[in-house]
Amino acid sequence: MKFSLSWLKDHLDTAADIHVVAAAMTAAGLEVEDVTDPSAKLKPFTVAKVVEAARHPNADKLQVLQVDTVDGRKEIVCGAPNARAGLTTVYAPIGAYVPGLDVTLVEKPVRGVVSNGMMCSAAELELDSESDGIMELSDELAVGTPVTEVFGVEPVIDFEVTPNRPDWLGVHGIARDLAATGLGAFAEKAIAPVAGAFPCPITVKVDGDACPLFSGRVIRGVKNGLSPKWLQDRLTSIGLKPISALVDITNYMSFDRARPLHVYDVAKLSGTVIEARLGHDNPVAEGEHAHAHEQLIALDGKTYSLTPDMCVIADANGERPIGLGGVMGGESTGVDFDTVDVFLESAWFDPIRTAQTGRTTTITSDAQYRFARGVDPDFVVPGLELATQLILDLCGGEASEIVVAGEAPKGRPDVSFDPAYVGQLTGLVVSDDEVERILIALGFGVTRGSPWTVSVPSFRRDVDGKADLVEEVARVYGFNHIPATPLPVVAPKNGGVLTAPQAKARAARRALAAFGYSEAVTWSFMRQDWAKLFGGGDDKLLLANPIASELNCMRPSALANLLEAAGRNAAKGFAGSCLFEIGPVYQGLEPNDQKTVITALRAPDKARHWSATGEDALFGLKSDLLRLLEEINVPVASLQLVQGSNASHWHPGRSARLQLGPKQVLAEFGELHPSVLKAMDLDGAYVAFEVRLDLLPSPKAKSGKSKGALSLSNLMPLTRDFAFLVDANTVSGDLVKAVKGADKALITDAKVFDVYRGQGVPVGQVSLAVEVTLQPTDKTLTEPEIDAVSQKIVAAAQKAGATLRS
Repeated sequence: MKFSLSWLKDHLDTAADIHVVAAAMTAAGLEVEDVTDPSAKLKPFTVAKVVEAARHPNADKLQVLQVDTVDGRKEIVCGAPNARAGLTTVYAPIGAYVPGLDVTLVEKPVRGVVSNGMMCSAAELELDSESDGIMELSDELAVGTPVTEVFGVEPVIDFEVTPNRPDWLGVHGIARDLAATGLGAFAEKAIAPVAGAFPCPITVKVDGDACPLFSGRVIRGVKNGLSPKWLQDRLTSIGLKPISALVDITNYMSFDRARPLHVYDVAKLSGTVIEARLGHDNPVAEGEHAHAHEQLIALDGKTYSLTPDMCVIADANGERPIGLGGVMGGESTGVDFDTVDVFLESAWFDPIRTAQTGRTTTITSDAQYRFARGVDPDFVVPGLELATQLILDLCGGEASEIVVAGEAPKGRPDVSFDPAYVGQLTGLVVSDDEVERILIALGFGVTRGSPWTVSVPSFRRDVDGKADLVEEVARVYGFNHIPATPLPVVAPKNGGVLTAPQAKARAARRALAAFGYSEAVTWSFMRQDWAKLFGGGDDKLLLANPIASELNCMRPSALANLLEAAGRNAAKGFAGSCLFEIGPVYQGLEPNDQKTVITALRAPDKARHWSATGEDALFGLKSDLLRLLEEINVPVASLQLVQGSNASHWHPGRSARLQLGPKQVLAEFGELHPSVLKAMDLDGAYVAFEVRLDLLPSPKAKSGKSKGALSLSNLMPLTRDFAFLVDANTVSGDLVKAVKGADKALITDAKVFDVYRGQGVPVGQVSLAVEVTLQPTDKTLTEPEIDAVSQKIVAAAQKAGATLRS
């Protein structure tokens, strides 16, 4: 929303400059985005008159002008085709900065003749987007007159209007709020009704669902031409292009009083009835059940389909669409310079219907912007009267009586209000008299009592209770007056303020970042068809109003979002992404159906490596998972590794789960199923893991924060290698676990270092080579003692189903 300083002063008696006004607006809660003062860059430019014009001696397309300027007579070289003796135009002196050219003028010869200034076009002063030559001004202007006075250029404020304050979409409403802050006196001028000279020849009808209230009148004998200078200056100051007096008046009313209007050329109307109704579906001959939407060619020249949920303005007994209610009029009844009789419309359109129509048609007109936020329903007829008087003043003619159909929606109920609630809610100390003054200045009605009764004005449909009244008082009185009161000192909680899952999530985030994974923060929702790939997609988890059509379902897993992100990176040349996210997944509608999961993903890296194969991505991921669990104090040694997964999005032959018993699955990991990757248009083998944060066991509480004493042996460890034959389906981890348990005092580590299938190994079996580390503590081990431990290892392996390979 933009407005100029002089426009504001039409409604606010104040001597404040533009910067004081902007500061007062900010203090009152109006978010000022920009303050521009185009007059500052036009200060060097003044009116000048060309006395003589002669051809340049050294250039056919240049002229040497003798010009009377504010600095006396100057000789200026000019190449404009319309430069001539007797022309009144704009002069720029040496040293002036020309904004349209982005140059500062210096005294220099042009083809041998020194130019002592410049004659300017509208484009060079950024007063117009293009121009054919230098400006041609009225001969009545005196030499030396500042250009800022000629064109009415003045400071402009641009600010953001919140959706709950449609009254700020008119300069009149802004002035009311600023007057309440004490910046000036609010000029609330009474609107005198215009007496109808004859009965209105056009009647109006409404469908209450489409349009609650519709009013209008005919004004005949108008002369539609260019607007007067003051009106053109008002519109151009905020970036609007003047069109004609009738159209400019409706635009002026939209920005001055937040009251959109529309004018129809009566000669172009069909019939004597204008109806506001819902859109119709017309049967199509090709099929009994086929329908075609009505069509409207709007004022922007585009054709729009009118659906049954749109408000349509129609003539010809309601058959021909001539406009979209609250959005845009139709081309067929638009006014032009030949218009003589007009029908002036002032209505109240439903905000939700108008907003939906704007989204469907992608029209964002000034009228749609205001009606979608809710204009003042009690200003329908007064706004019509005010616009009528403007038309009579600027275009002449005579007005008919007003016709009205429907009724305005009910206003907000009165609010019971105790002024002491201001202090209770904000800490401000505001007297009752000041509270009453502020509320009355903002347009509220106040009846003192116990409690007070406050009536809500029709233009403040956002006020719903006493807390809203407190907010109004606080913002006008000044948030800067709220006392700074320190919060009471609270003793720190023993053990910290984080819960165990929160502490684990924080530790996991640091660990995964240290492992080289990048954290992603993705949406908590996804496409329903993708959600079904990951065990979700139930209709009960669909969003009623998704922010995008492809984000319509709560996610059962974060994997799909990470896969999409990794695929997008790969498509842009960044393959091999390692991503993780710690966030919620949703299995139902109950509170306990929301779970926090640690999810990590490794995308395939297509980079070539000197070792040809490189590290197996799946085993690298498994290593990261086990390291992560160790970092967050999960007893890894107690976990069971079970081949396969119950979830359909994992590869059945290259996935597994870690569990503490069959009913407590802590994590699942492996490759993603090829069908899932194909559905998401991804190539290669993606590996990932998911860890349920809520199922991770909590470590036993310690008596203190200090660690136990470090115990290191001063004796060298020794290793022994064993080769065992096991069934091909045996999990190597089970064998390693059995070996480690053979002698917990001496065996500190065991790991598989070779897997062999081939000659010498029976079919259906595999040879696993295990390296076992022995760590003596009090003495060097003898050979008999080492043999005894070896026998324990072989026995433990045999118990686990393995035999020592000969």
